[in-house]
Amino acid sequence: MRHLLVINPNTSPRVSALLQQHVQAAAGSHVVVRTATARFGAPYIACEASYAVAAHAALDAWALDVSAHASPPSAVLIGCFGDPGLMALRESSPVPVTGLAEASFIEAARHGRYAIVTGGERWGPMLQRLAQALGHAHALAGIHTVAPTGAQLAADPVAARALLAQACRDVVRQMGVQSVILGGAGLAGMAAAVQSQVGVPVIDSVVAGAHWALRANAVPPERSVPAFDVAWEGVSDAMAALGLKAVS
Repeated sequence: MRHLLVINPNTSPRVSALLQQHVQAAAGSHVVVRTATARFGAPYIACEASYAVAAHAALDAWALDVSAHASPPSAVLIGCFGDPGLMALRESSPVPVTGLAEASFIEAARHGRYAIVTGGERWGPMLQRLAQALGHAHALAGIHTVAPTGAQLAADPVAARALLAQACRDVVRQMGVQSVILGGAGLAGMAAAVQSQVGVPVIDSVVAGAHWALRANAVPPERSVPAFDVAWEGVSDAMAALGLKAVS
């Protein structure tokens, strides 16, 4: 049986519960999903500072999971639409790693040009930069951010569905895209709720992440054992142990 580790790089137990529920449903009963929550950082990632801390928190959560389990999972999914710590985890993990954004970019590009709808205005330039760094900017027509953050949208699902459905219709009309990514861990399940109101496929970033994990065997890892390539100072014992392993 395959095991999938989902890392929630913010400190919200509610987001972790959403991730666990929706990733498990998308992955199916033949996959064991476990979700790890960041020990420190922000309750919801919505700016550059919280994003930077979330990358450290994701590495820390992964190291703690490594120390707690004798065998690694089949794949690792960063449960944030922004993928904090993606490259560092990919460098350190013996199994494939992706994040909600990268998995969604891959899924959306299969339909052609796509747009992103998400919560929190600061995410616009951050996601544009990420798409560029991951080589997916060529198919990205634009990013539409609604004023409420993902956390605020998740707190009022009825109002969120109406707002997000309109935003999706707007980007289809204005940008002529073939699909729309509804991005954000807190928006899990929203894509299915608004799909009937939008004329192109609406991609749920959490479902896209789960589907990527099921295909993860096609992505070769960069190392055979979990490790960091530095000796740490002032980090958690779990991170320090993996750093020492690399230099001993």
